[in-house]
Amino acid sequence: MPVNPTIQFYLNQLQNDLPTTYDRLDPFELRRQEDAMMTRFQHKERVHDVENLEMALSGRSIPARIYRANDSIAPTLVYYHGGGYVTGSLDTHDAICRTLANEADCTVISVGYRLAPEHKFPAAVEDAYDALAWVAEHAETLRVDASRLAVGGDSAGGTLATVSALIALERGGPAVTHQLLFYPVTGTEENLPLSLIEYANGYLLDEGLIRWFQHQYFNDEKELTDPYASPILSPYLEKLPPTTLLTAEYDPLRDLGRAYANKLVSLGVPVDYKNYAGLIHGFANYYFYVPEAKRAVKEAARALRDAFTHENTHP
Repeated sequence: MPVNPTIQFYLNQLQNDLPTTYDRLDPFELRRQEDAMMTRFQHKERVHDVENLEMALSGRSIPARIYRANDSIAPTLVYYHGGGYVTGSLDTHDAICRTLANEADCTVISVGYRLAPEHKFPAAVEDAYDALAWVAEHAETLRVDASRLAVGGDSAGGTLATVSALIALERGGPAVTHQLLFYPVTGTEENLPLSLIEYANGYLLDEGLIRWFQHQYFNDEKELTDPYASPILSPYLEKLPPTTLLTAEYDPLRDLGRAYANKLVSLGVPVDYKNYAGLIHGFANYYFYVPEAKRAVKEAARALRDAFTHENTHP
C-alpha cells in the first residue's frame, strides 16, 4: 500500500524545508519550531476537566497535566510525549491526551520530563519512573485508581513508558496493569532491521535525524545498549503487563517495534500488536486529519479501555 495521500502531500511540502545535513541543526530552534507547528494545527476535543500541576520529585520538579474524562476515581494512563528526547511538550501532545482520555474513559496524566541536550541520558528515564511513582503515591489526592495504572507514550515517549514499567518491576512498584506504545524505540538484539534501511530517507523521521537525536541525548554510543535505552535487552521483560503496540508501515522504527512485540510474546506477555498500512512515524499527532490514523488511535484507546474494564492481568 502506498503512503497515505494526505501524508504524502505533507511530506512533499516538507521536502524543501528538511536539512540535507544535521551538523548545524540547533536543538533549541527545532524545539521552538515543532512546538509552534504542532500546537497550531491540533484539534482539541473537549474533556471533563484539565488541570496543570507540578510534580515535586527528588531534587527537582517537572510539569504535568491531568485530563479527566469524568469526575470519578478513574483508571489512569501516565503518558510520555515523543520528540526524540529533545523536542515535544505537554502542549504538543495535548490533543492526543484528550482523545485517549475520552475514548478510553479514563484519566490521562501527561508528564513533562526533562529534555536533551540540557539533560542527557538517563535524566528522562529518571523523570519518567519517578513521575509514575509520584502518581501512585498521590493516587488518593489525584483521584486515581492505583489498581488500574497504565503507562503509554509515542516514539521516545513509548520507550520511556515501557522502561518505567521495567524499573517498577526492578524496584517492586508501582504496579502497572497495561502498556500502550505508539511506535516505540526499543533497540535491537540482532542486525540492523530492514525498515531502518528501507525507509532511511523521505519519510519525515530519517536516518540522519535519528542519529542526531541520539547524539543530543546520549553521552556516548555505549549507552545505546543500556536496557533503559534499549528495553528489548532488559532481563525483566517476561514480567511486563499486557501490552498494546502500534507501528506504521513507512516508519524506519517499524521493525524495532515488531521485534519488541515478538519478544514479549515469546516470553508469555499478552500483546496486541498491529502495523498500520500507509502511515508514517508520528501518525498519532495528526490523527484528526487522516482517517486511517484516527482509526489507529481509536483502536488503541479501545484496547486500553478494555484492559481497564476487564482488569486484564498478567498470567
